[in-house]
Amino acid sequence: MPLDKAGMGWFFKNYLRTPADGKDPRVNLVAANLKGLPATTIIAADYDPLKSEGKTLADKLTAAGVKVNYKLYEGTTHEFFGMAAVVPEAKDAQGVATDDLKGALK
Repeated sequence: MPLDKAGMGWFFKNYLRTPADGKDPRVNLVAANLKGLPATTIIAADYDPLKSEGKTLADKLTAAGVKVNYKLYEGTTHEFFGMAAVVPEAKDAQGVATDDLKGALK
């Protein structure tokens, strides 16, 4: 089932103890001090309720001097990453993530 507004509400309700917890910088990364973080890979889906948040985070990380590899996969939905057997973009995204992780571990 694709992630939608109702699903986001469920996660918000069940992940946080109170709505105030959503302001914690460990949860709200966009409001956190991002300086000094390691290089970051953000893989985004086109049809995803979190699409704008991923781009905002990438922009904030870049502004904080963090090296960012942001890749938006056009025409994909939130859960595409795990569908490499049937979605070519997922295979590519997994390759990007793998390559970046291997590079970080060198």
